[in-house]
Amino acid sequence: MQLDLSRDEMVLMGSALDLLRGLGDLLPAGSVVVVEEPDLIRRRDLERRCAALPFVSRVVAAEYQTGLDPAALLAREPGLAAARLVVPGQEYGVLAAARLADALGLPGAGVKAAEIFTDKHRMRLLAAAAGLTNPAFTVAATAAEATEFAHRQGGRCVLKPTRSAGSLGVQIVTDPALVATAWAASADPETPPDAIARGLPTAVLAEQVLIGTEHSVELLIAEGEVRFGNVTDKRVLAGGRPVETGHTVPSALPEDARRELLEVATRLAGAAGFRTGVLHSEWIRTVDGPALVECAARLPGDLITMLISVAYECGFVAAYLRTLRGERPALPAGPSGAAAVEFLLAPPGTVTAVHGVRAAARVPGVLDVGVGVTVGDRVAEVTSSVRRSGQVLAWGADPAEATGAVARAAAQIRITTG
Repeated sequence: MQLDLSRDEMVLMGSALDLLRGLGDLLPAGSVVVVEEPDLIRRRDLERRCAALPFVSRVVAAEYQTGLDPAALLAREPGLAAARLVVPGQEYGVLAAARLADALGLPGAGVKAAEIFTDKHRMRLLAAAAGLTNPAFTVAATAAEATEFAHRQGGRCVLKPTRSAGSLGVQIVTDPALVATAWAASADPETPPDAIARGLPTAVLAEQVLIGTEHSVELLIAEGEVRFGNVTDKRVLAGGRPVETGHTVPSALPEDARRELLEVATRLAGAAGFRTGVLHSEWIRTVDGPALVECAARLPGDLITMLISVAYECGFVAAYLRTLRGERPALPAGPSGAAAVEFLLAPPGTVTAVHGVRAAARVPGVLDVGVGVTVGDRVAEVTSSVRRSGQVLAWGADPAEATGAVARAAAQIRITTG
């Protein structure tokens, strides 16, 4: 059933076209206005791509990633005042979406919470003040400061940009002699497809390396009230680049461990004054309990929203949009099954062959197989999520069955490079 939206009543801050395509059956014709940076409109040929989407009415050019003046935008684009909901399309649109929603008197994360969760250092300070478990951390203004921090941590540390997404610039360094080189890479990470080419202001955060299992918590919140909560199990690439390689919903953790993760995520939301939307936080369960890794005031990526929809038999993103519009949609209290995704990681080089896609699709439980590379494509080392080569999605009666199905299917696919 389509959302009750008229023309131009949904503003998407940042051109998340994959998200939009997944909502095609929900969005009435002409209901969405896409706001995007001028250089990204040109770089991504956005006018042409959006013209093929009947639910997008127009594309508005605005510089928002390094700061948005809502009053100036509304003065130039008065039609945006008709919006009934403002949605951050990706990480770099979170703060601008919060500012525009506030200016229009619409539900949203709130500017304070958006500012906190788009700056990893501010998030750390908030968590510490709220009594939540953090790793040891410091802002390393120079490579020498990062090296000194690593020595205090037994010779190893995590380095990450304070403003980034998709594991860009995140490194685990276990040799103090390599910290200086790693610091430079985190201080100037590559530009992702959804960020402006001129770069975003950032600093480097040095953190203690945590040991434990990795999980995320997805909360749907309406005016400070948690309406839905899920815990996801994460799988990450071993070594210095902890890129996420798979997820399972719901978590296979015991019930008390899941409740503990939901509780600390709820405390984090309350401490930030998060108002309305989805809060996606990441945690490592250490021997001392859950320690905060990162948090985003937006929908999670990596198909987690689809996994939730499958496992809970609900339209999770549709419920999120309705919540941003001021409604209170009902969601299941618990899952009826499970779902998992496994990402394909091709070895670096030029793709010479792709085998096993049909075999993967025939594995019982598989819902979708997507390979993002073809023969002749150049594949780089996997240092962030944008460099993965595809994914397999599967379901099961429980987390073990879903995870097993997706692993068996992914094992059928061979991407050969030379």
